[in-house]
Amino acid sequence: MILIIREPATPEQIAVMSAAFGGILIKLAVDVERGVLAGGGELHAECEQVLLEDGSRQEDIWGADWYLHTREIGLEALINIRPRQQNYGMEIQNPELRARVEAIIRRLLG
Repeated sequence: MILIIREPATPEQIAVMSAAFGGILIKLAVDVERGVLAGGGELHAECEQVLLEDGSRQEDIWGADWYLHTREIGLEALINIRPRQQNYGMEIQNPELRARVEAIIRRLLG
C-alpha cells in the first residue's frame, strides 16, 4: 500500500509502506517543493503517480529508497532519469537537490 506522508510517520505507517519488501526498505517518491513523500509499493513510479494525483508537479518529484535497519537513503530510481532537468542517470546528481530529498526523508521517516 502506498501512503502519502506529510507529518512524521508512525511505526504503523512505516510497517505498511515497507511490507512490499519484507520490512527491509521503502520505495519513495519525494516532492521537494511540497515537502511530502509517498512510500510503499514495488516501484518508484507507483509512488510518483500517487503524488501526481495529489497535486504534485512531476518536475518536483524524485525517487529514493529508505533502508529501515540502517536508516540509509538510496537516491537511485528510474524516475530520476531526466535529461531536461540535467539529471542524466538514475542517481540524483545535483548536491543541493540530494540534500533537500534527504532532509525531507529524514524529517518524515526518521
